[in-house]
Amino acid sequence: MTLPKQVRIVEVGPRDGLQNEPASVATSVKLELIRRLAQAGLRTIEATAFVSARWVPQMADHSEVLRGIVRHPGVSYPVLVPNMKGFETALAAGAREVAVFGAASETFAQKNINCSIDESLARFRPVADAALGHDIRVRGYVSCVLGCPFEGEVASTKVAEVAAALYGMGCYEISLGDTIGVGTPARTQRMIEAVARTVPLERLAGHYHDTYGMAAANVYASLEMGVGVFDSSVAGLGGCPYSPGASGNVATEDIVYLLDGLGIDTGVDLAKVAEAGAYICHILQREPASRVARALAAKRRRLAAASA
Repeated sequence: MTLPKQVRIVEVGPRDGLQNEPASVATSVKLELIRRLAQAGLRTIEATAFVSARWVPQMADHSEVLRGIVRHPGVSYPVLVPNMKGFETALAAGAREVAVFGAASETFAQKNINCSIDESLARFRPVADAALGHDIRVRGYVSCVLGCPFEGEVASTKVAEVAAALYGMGCYEISLGDTIGVGTPARTQRMIEAVARTVPLERLAGHYHDTYGMAAANVYASLEMGVGVFDSSVAGLGGCPYSPGASGNVATEDIVYLLDGLGIDTGVDLAKVAEAGAYICHILQREPASRVARALAAKRRRLAAASA
C-alpha cells in the first residue's frame, strides 16, 4: 500500500462551517478568519455561498465577503452557487471558482434544493457552461454518499451516477460528502471504488462529517484508495440544516495532525490553523470540536502553569 505523498486540503469553514450559525457573524470576522486560514498555508478556502438570504441568512453578505478578501498568491477562494442567479451574482462580485451542490438521495435533494436529482443536474448544466465560458473553474459536490437522514443507506451506484453527471458537465473535481457522518472505512472504500469506475480517481475528494467519530478513519481509508484531496472545517465547525442530528465536518486541525503523522505534505501549519480555530471559536463563544485543537490548548495551559 502506497499513500499519497501530498494532500490538498479544501478548507470549508468560512462557508460550510458558518452557514448554520444561528447568530449573525460579522463580515469583518469572516474576512479575518479567511485571512488567518490563508496565512496558515491553506491554498483552497471556500469563502461563501451565493444563496438566498431567506434560506441561509448567514450568507447574506456573500458579495461583501468575496469583494473584501485580500487574495494571497496561490490561494483560491471558491464560492457555492446553486443556480444561474447565484452564479451571475458571484461573477459580478469577482468569483474565479464556483461549486455546485448535488445529492445522491432524492429526498435530500428535495429538502436541500427543492428539486429532484435530475432537475438539479439540469439546473447545474447552464451554470457550468457559463462558468467555463468565463474561464471559471467548477467543482461539484455530491451529498449523502454514504447515507441519507430520510432514506437511510444510499446505493453507491447512484452516487457514481450523480458524480459522473457532474464530471461530464465540466466539474474538475467531485467532492464526495458523507453528510450525516455514518460512513465506516470499508463502506467508504466500496463507495470510492464504485465512483472511480465513472470518474477518474485523481478527480475525487472526500468530505466527511464526524457524527459517529469515523471521519479521520474514513480519510485514512480514502488515502489507501489513492484519494489525495479532502474537505475539512477549522475547529470542526459546521453541520447541515437539512440533516437532523448530523454534527460538524471533520476538523482541519485533526486532519493536518493525521497527515503530518503519516509524513504526508499538506503545506499547512498546524499551530496556525489551531490559532485560526481559536479565533473563530472565541467569537462564537464555544469550544472547538477538534480534539487536536483541544489537546494543543490543554498542553499550552500546562506549560504556562509550569513556567508561572
